[in-house]
Amino acid sequence: MDRLKGLILSGGRGTRLRPITHTSAKQLVPVANRPVLFYGIQAMAEAGIDEIAIIIAPETGAEIRAAAGDGSRFGVRLTYITQDQPAGLAHAVLTAEPFLGADPFVMYLGDNLLQGGITDLVAAFAANRPDALILLTPVSDPQHYGVAELRDGSVVALAEKPPQPATDLALVGVYMFTPVIHDAARAIAPSARGELEITDAIQHLVDRGLRVEPHIVQGWWKDTGRLDDMLEANRLILDTIATKLDGELVGSDVHGRVVIEPGARLERCTVRGPAIIGAGARLTDCYVGPYTAVGERCTIERAEVEHSILLADSSVVGLEGRMESSLLGRNVRIGRTDHQPRAYRFMVGDNSEIGIL
Repeated sequence: MDRLKGLILSGGRGTRLRPITHTSAKQLVPVANRPVLFYGIQAMAEAGIDEIAIIIAPETGAEIRAAAGDGSRFGVRLTYITQDQPAGLAHAVLTAEPFLGADPFVMYLGDNLLQGGITDLVAAFAANRPDALILLTPVSDPQHYGVAELRDGSVVALAEKPPQPATDLALVGVYMFTPVIHDAARAIAPSARGELEITDAIQHLVDRGLRVEPHIVQGWWKDTGRLDDMLEANRLILDTIATKLDGELVGSDVHGRVVIEPGARLERCTVRGPAIIGAGARLTDCYVGPYTAVGERCTIERAEVEHSILLADSSVVGLEGRMESSLLGRNVRIGRTDHQPRAYRFMVGDNSEIGIL
């Protein structure tokens, strides 16, 4: 098989993660203090794919370019392709056709995480030489995903977010294609939601009698488009870390697997891992519980935080109760004031959610 190229889709608007994504691309929201997008780039690099295009949107493209750069830190070459409007995954494939040419390629949704990477899948694609290979995993709510129907080990039908799914096998956000997918994407019509669906393009391959091979994912897979999924992905990644204490500990206790990045300072704190404390963070008289990722330059003081993600430059100060299962954006301030009369005071963006003790 010809050398594989990579295509990472990073143009979605991230409406389910607002308000975080009002000001940042959803693919750059960090999991274990690392942008979700970087896990996909690394997975491709580890599979030997070093020529990768990233589909970007006009609104967030500059931010993604600034974050990922030319790809040299990952050992790959990155090309950026702007998709003018979010017109579907098959439309993204057509947008990237000048880059992809006649080469087979891996398409990876930039807000997805896949345990174990894609090295074995790339090997299977090269060995079996199907026209397309799709990844599937059983889910409890298949009506929210693209769904595949199999017969005798082959894909016979696909549907995008069907109200009455025929199976519970959802399409994971990783696909492998030969160039025949371009003609299939050109042959289909927009769906009811006005997009060129990749499920319709793959169905076109099936209808033409081309070989679409399914691969059931054995490990975990996460689409990080929602808060609960983001926190779960954070938990799964933190479960894989090894202790590394590069920061400064002053009268503090660390238990379990904890990463404390350079420049972080912890005074009279307790940290129970798995957890990660970002570079330059300042923690004083606080407790950080398991499955917490504290971003760079964050401040936690006289507070307890657990099972949460704090993005860079945020602070949590003087809370009487424990903050848990939370996602704080950049430069967020949470704390108490001495103002009278005693009252809750909020400045909250669109689509936010607040739970009061």
